[in-house]
Amino acid sequence: MSEDAVRTVRAGRRTVEVHRADKVLFPGNGSGDGDAKEYTKGDLVDYYRSAAPLMLPHLRGRPLMLERHPDGVDGPHFMQKNTPDSYPEWITRVEVPKEGGTVCHTVCDNSATLLYLADQAGLTLHRWLSRVGRLDRPDRMVFDLDPAGDGFAAVREAALLLGELLDEIELPSGLMTTGSRGLHVVVPLGGRHGFDEVREFARDVADTLAEAHPDRLTTAVRKKERGDRLYLDVGRNAYAQTAVAPLTVRARPGAPVATPITWAQLDDPALTARRWTIADAVEQVRTNPWAGVMSKGRALGPARRRLDVVRE
Repeated sequence: MSEDAVRTVRAGRRTVEVHRADKVLFPGNGSGDGDAKEYTKGDLVDYYRSAAPLMLPHLRGRPLMLERHPDGVDGPHFMQKNTPDSYPEWITRVEVPKEGGTVCHTVCDNSATLLYLADQAGLTLHRWLSRVGRLDRPDRMVFDLDPAGDGFAAVREAALLLGELLDEIELPSGLMTTGSRGLHVVVPLGGRHGFDEVREFARDVADTLAEAHPDRLTTAVRKKERGDRLYLDVGRNAYAQTAVAPLTVRARPGAPVATPITWAQLDDPALTARRWTIADAVEQVRTNPWAGVMSKGRALGPARRRLDVVRE
């Protein structure tokens, strides 16, 4: 197939055109990331087509911000919030108020939309933590474990400490590699609290850990104040902020994927933030590592009372 050829892909009841499917989006070796494989736009589309049944439950009803790389990961990129007028009418949109106007976000409710975004070189999907109809009431709380360097030992240790604290205050949680450097810990919420309350709670959880382990963990927003400590980032828990969606591809060599894992997998010595790629992430998630977790959305009142006891 020539680079200019158009390939058609069936997605549910629709057919999506893939333009320049042979265009390389992820170059191979030479990037410094080891044995990174080369992947084309066609490979990206094929991945999202296979991942769609597992990925869509995490996307439906949520406004998106897209990270687009038209010339691949080595070329210019941009973050897209507004949905272009050229997008098909069958793609769901939601008008979200902002200061001085509105933003028309794309919402990925079906596999055809997911493949269309892949054709637009939308490599990474960043999702809101709330859904259309209740945009001010998040149903997810996210802790981003951001290491000072590329080492993973500090991330593993921080995840264990955070998991133990969440267990102590009886909040269910799911663990996910980010496909970049760290891990996300995702807590399902019942959608009863506003963003300010959720962010304040997340900050108190993070502060509790940082105060107990001040030599290893920090909640300092300024990088110069963190030193070599791992940053417990709760900033995504705010209105109009986003977090990378489960199973989304990251714009790094080798096409790593943000991949849900079980807490037991944290003990795997081979685990890194970029452990899975578009070549094997779907098989990892077929085991349903978050089984029964994300359906247990909780109110924060009881957890707040338990956390206050821990902090005494």
